[in-house]
Amino acid sequence: MIKKIYLIGNPNVGKSVVFSRLTGVQVISSNYPGTTVEISKGYLQLGGERIEVVDLPGTYSLESTSSAEEVAVSLLKEYNKDEIAVINILDSTNLERNLLLTLQLIEGGFPVIACLNMCDEAGHRGVRIDIGKLEDILHIPVISTCAITGAGIKLLIERIKEAAAVFRDRLTHEERWKEIGRIIEQAQHLEHRHHSLREILEDVSVRPVSGLIMAAGVIYAAFKFVRFIGEGIINKFTDPLFINFFQPLLEKLTFHWQEKGFWFHLLIGDLINGKIDFKQSLGLLTTAPYIEFGMVLPYVISFYFVLSLLEDIGYLPRLAILLDNLLHRLGLHGYAIIPVLLGLGCNVPGILATRVLESKRERFIASTLISIGVPCVPLQAMIFGLLGKFGGFYVVGVYLVLFSLILILGTILNRILSGYSPEFLLEIPPYRFPPLTILARKLFFRIKGFVIEAVPVVLLGVLAINVLLYFRLFDFVTGIFAPLVNGLFGLPKQAVAALAIGFLRKDVAVGMLAPLGLSVKQLFIAVTLLAVSFPCIATFIVLWKELGVGDVIKATLLMITVSIILGGTLNLLILR
Repeated sequence: MIKKIYLIGNPNVGKSVVFSRLTGVQVISSNYPGTTVEISKGYLQLGGERIEVVDLPGTYSLESTSSAEEVAVSLLKEYNKDEIAVINILDSTNLERNLLLTLQLIEGGFPVIACLNMCDEAGHRGVRIDIGKLEDILHIPVISTCAITGAGIKLLIERIKEAAAVFRDRLTHEERWKEIGRIIEQAQHLEHRHHSLREILEDVSVRPVSGLIMAAGVIYAAFKFVRFIGEGIINKFTDPLFINFFQPLLEKLTFHWQEKGFWFHLLIGDLINGKIDFKQSLGLLTTAPYIEFGMVLPYVISFYFVLSLLEDIGYLPRLAILLDNLLHRLGLHGYAIIPVLLGLGCNVPGILATRVLESKRERFIASTLISIGVPCVPLQAMIFGLLGKFGGFYVVGVYLVLFSLILILGTILNRILSGYSPEFLLEIPPYRFPPLTILARKLFFRIKGFVIEAVPVVLLGVLAINVLLYFRLFDFVTGIFAPLVNGLFGLPKQAVAALAIGFLRKDVAVGMLAPLGLSVKQLFIAVTLLAVSFPCIATFIVLWKELGVGDVIKATLLMITVSIILGGTLNLLILR
């Protein structure tokens, strides 16, 4: 029975990255008693058991010559050897130097499994290591990995229980190096080769500096393409369908409807200037289908298409790896970037996509951050429309505020929320262009799932808001919150109605701010508050379904608190 797993290896062999891959986002760091040597601990789910993993200080030898090596040796001796597994991390590009520690571990009778890390870099340099041959010589399991991309980590976890104790006679220092030379001669081969273009692109996309530059370009191009496809669908298909075919049918229905009472208001909604307005009428036959099929679905189609393309080409997993370190600080994994990107199209599929995250803790953090800090495409369009005329500074300012909120709030939630966030194991495929038939099939099933999930939610949301409007309950809400909105946020009381309507549709609410004659400061505060306050009713109900009543109440209280603090802070800091 393994009670503890130790990671040991030379400095700079990628040990910390392997540790992160094994243990997830929650890591406890502390100094070893009486020293300044830092020890990191985490947990790994192995066969249903939660086992502590200890990242030992980098060490070249068990014959300790420094305080770090002394700590590593003393920790290895804490447990009975039958109750531990030792993962020895080696640099595949410098196998000869690293094998000294491996032989010492084997001679010490420790149950060892060798992890040949940086296998991608070794391949690029023409270093070929015969894994099977190395296993036969050392008599321990040997796994080839690339911790940066996650390649081989799943196999490493599966074989941890095979960690073997090989009791061999101790060698002298000279004999040990002769043995290493014999191993290298049999198991390692060198050859000259050049990087292919695909390998260069694969390397560039996961390195910190070049990867971020590439990511910025890919994301910019992706969003331009999403807008192009989404707006094309709306302008050429959905808007003509609703305006030229569906609206005349509804107008004929309203023409013969003599008494425009409750049922008229429920099904058709309000007539704007004597006509049906699909964005503002708020009827079950007008606004509800238009929101779902006329405004949201075109962007969802375009988002799913672009994301599926990036995923199947092999770029999206690399973006997840690139952002993994940043998102770890927020209690998430790099793959959480997928729900975030979907949330930029519509928060509903963004929340639904948090299902790819393994723990309830991660799903709560991701869903809350998306609801507060990720504006949907319709809202973004209105942000550009209202604030853009005052200059790009204010538009960029909104996004900077939202991004800062995500970082601050994510860091706080990661520190205060209990629970365990296991590592998300992600295999990185090579770059390749996917077959169009598979891409189309994936797109169809994703869109089908979205429609099935979202249509009932939108209908229910429009119904609820419609009833509140009919019985003038929003007037009651305006009266209650006017002092807060006017005194703390510096907004006129008429803005309360817009903020309340934001519970249904954020873009409609932003549009309601336009005729109020607000200053640029007031517009900036109001738009930012709309982005971070309650999500639209569709997102709210999906949150309810995905997280449960208790977590939705927590998220709601958090949104209210953040909105109040943010609104008051912006009112104090912004001069005009």
